[in-house]
This record gives sequence, structure tokens and C-alpha cells, in this order.
Amino acid sequence: MNLNLRIIPREKHNISRKNISSGALRVLYRLNEAGYQAFLVGGAVRDLLLDGHPKDFDIATDATPEQVKSLFRNCRLIGRRFRLAHVMFGPEVIEVATFRGLSDDGTGDRHIVDGRLIRDNVYGGIDEDAIRRDFTVNALYYDIADFSVRDYTGGYEDLTRRELCLIGDPDQRYREDPVRMLRAVRLSAKLGFTIAPDAQAPFATLGALLAEAPPARLFDETLKLFLAGHGLASFRRLDETGLLQEIFPLTAKSLVRSGEDNLRNLIEGALKNTDARVREGKSVTPAFLFATLLWGAVRAMAQRAVTAGTDPGVAWQNASDRVIAEQVARVAIPRRFSITVQEIWALQPRFEQRSRKRVFRLLTHPRFRAAYDFLVLRAVESPQIKELAQWWTDALALPEHELAERLGVNSLAAPPLATTLDDGPKKKRPRRRRAKRPAIADGASAPSGADNE
Repeated sequence: MNLNLRIIPREKHNISRKNISSGALRVLYRLNEAGYQAFLVGGAVRDLLLDGHPKDFDIATDATPEQVKSLFRNCRLIGRRFRLAHVMFGPEVIEVATFRGLSDDGTGDRHIVDGRLIRDNVYGGIDEDAIRRDFTVNALYYDIADFSVRDYTGGYEDLTRRELCLIGDPDQRYREDPVRMLRAVRLSAKLGFTIAPDAQAPFATLGALLAEAPPARLFDETLKLFLAGHGLASFRRLDETGLLQEIFPLTAKSLVRSGEDNLRNLIEGALKNTDARVREGKSVTPAFLFATLLWGAVRAMAQRAVTAGTDPGVAWQNASDRVIAEQVARVAIPRRFSITVQEIWALQPRFEQRSRKRVFRLLTHPRFRAAYDFLVLRAVESPQIKELAQWWTDALALPEHELAERLGVNSLAAPPLATTLDDGPKKKRPRRRRAKRPAIADGASAPSGADNE
């Protein structure tokens, strides 16, 4: 790639040091005073030029990680694939990377397997470092020496056009690291940029390479896609570009199934609510995200089993286990989240059981609130689910003693819905003859039967 350095002087751009963290400025100045080149780089420069407020500040320098460490007592070296220096100022961590080189003269540490970079600690100059970056808008350097912005790849112009362009040959860059395709989708959603046609075209043929990425890494990327405040836009762009089926194949399959507009509305409603919570500084959980994205698959699987005569409780448990197992083969879901996902699903049929005993038992379940929020989201599925969600909403508004009184005389309860949660016509199941219970001696406990869930 031919480089054409463009220097944008201080008076021609809008970056102000007052918008750069004090920790980042201290690192920049210390490196500069020690005789090293020091630049703010990447997303921080991009966002500052867009009048944004970066959360993280990364620095590029010609100092090696060991040289950086010698300047800062509050520094530690990390990374195997990419050797980095982390300089810590309380909770703030400033990441400092040495300029990456293009070719290894034997003094570096580079390891490539099947075209993918496994380890890459080869150092070079700033021009080589620029070429090594992924997108042109991420290859802009703010020079602390004269407060100018250096542009080697045309990123400043692309930023003005609001277009995401890949540096180098797209086919080669995606083969080096398939996750770059997800980064393109995420950045375009976050910034409201379009993806350049030549950068998006390989998705159709190379998207399958994402199956080779470590599931744990895809979990981290999924959180960035959906839980960073732009989840709805990320979901829509994943779907439009065909990458959704590569990381969430069960979700993509459910969405193309006939008559699943309600499922799309449910997923988009959940992501819209999540984006709002992020903007308001409220907590969000991956468990609710995965419960929503995989709901169509688990519901369809459970319904087929129930129709075939499987006990509903067994059908839902089996479907839940299978869906989670299939998904973690693509995107890892830590057990602390997958357990919550399965509990949210398992509680959905229990919302239909509105006897006094079962209502109060469900209200004490540790996952009740998450399951109830999910039920409210599911109101888009059918009038029956909407009525059920409203019933529980009304019930929650009542004081406990009043709810108990109303349930006692059955004035608030409605006939339970079918436990298949199907939106279509219900098939009558043959009545099952209940076995006679043995007599229970005084003082013994009666078996709880279906209540023991």
C-alpha cells in the first residue's frame, strides 16, 4: 500500500488536550521528554475528531515495552500475541504499544498459522505501524510534540465521509484475523458509518472463517456488539451482512422461519431497552441478551417435543440444554450466564400457573424479576402472552395481603394458558390417568408432584 503522509496542524483540527485524560497526557509527555516519539492513536483520536468522549486512550511509541517500563514504576508488561505496556493511574489504564513492523529481520517474534497471526512482536516505524492497523479511521496519530494529527492512509478524509475503509487487501486482512469482520460491523454501528463496498464484499465468502475463531474471543466481541449502547444497530447490520448466521446460527434460522416477525420484534425490543439502559448508566447482563437471541430456537424445539408427546417439563429442559450446547460451540457462554439463561426460559411456562400457591412460590424465585421482564418483552408474541404479562404486572402492583385475598377467592386469576407457549391453535392432549396416591401416615409430608420445580 502506498502511503501519503498528511499532517493536519493544530489550527486545522478540533482535538483539545482538555479532552484527553490526565493519565494519557502524563505518559505522552514523559515519553516525549525522554527522547521517544509518542502519539495518541486509534479510537481515541477518531472519537475526539468526531467530538466524542473516548473512554480509553491508547498510545503508540518507538520505545520498546521494556523501555516504557523503565520510565514508569506504575507499569506492567502484558500479552503474548502482542507485547504491551500498561501504565496505571488508579483505575485508569493507559495502554502503550511499540510501533508494529511489517517484516521480521530475525530479531522479532512472529508466528503465523494458516494465514492467521498467532504471535506478532515485530517492531518498526510509525509508517509501518499505520499500515498494520485495521481501518483507516483507526490509523490517525495525535503528536504530542506539536499537537498535529498525522494521517498515513487517508483516514482523515474517510472520517469526513463517514465511511469505514479497510487498510490493505480485504481478503488477506480478514484471513489474518476473521474477527475484523465483526469489528467492521461494530464500528459502523457505533459510529453510524457505512462500510466501504470492497471492505464488506468478502463477508459472503469469508464469513465462515469466524467458526475458527476461539469461542471465548467471540464472547468478548459479542459483548462489545450488543452491550455497549449500540446493540440494536449492531444486530441489524449483522443480519444485513449475513454475519449473524456465522455467530448465532440458531437465531438466524429462527428469524427466517415463516411468521417469525414477532421474534424479530422481541429481539429488537430487548436490544433497544438495553441500549437505553447503557445510556442511563444502568447495569446490563449477557444472560438476558442470550435468553432473547436464542428464545426462538428453544421455543420451537420444545414445542416440537411436546407435540410429539414428551412431558412439557422434560421437553423444555432438553431443548434448553441442546440450544446452549449448540451455541457455545460458536460463542462461549460462561456457565454463570448460561445457568441464568436456562432459568429464565424454565420459568416462562410457570407464569401460566396462577393458583395462589404457585404464584407466591414463583414470586420468591431468585430469577423471578429477570423472567418477568422477559415475559413482558414476549407480549409481542400473541394476545394471550400480552394478557398474561398484564396479569402479572397488575398482580405485582398489589400489596401482598391483597394479592393473597384476591387469589384466595380467585377473582384475579384467569384460566391458565397451554404450556406449549405456541401462538397457533392448540391441540388437545389426551387426558392422562393419574395413579392413586398411597395413603400418607400422620406427620408425613405429601409428595409435591408438579410443584417441585
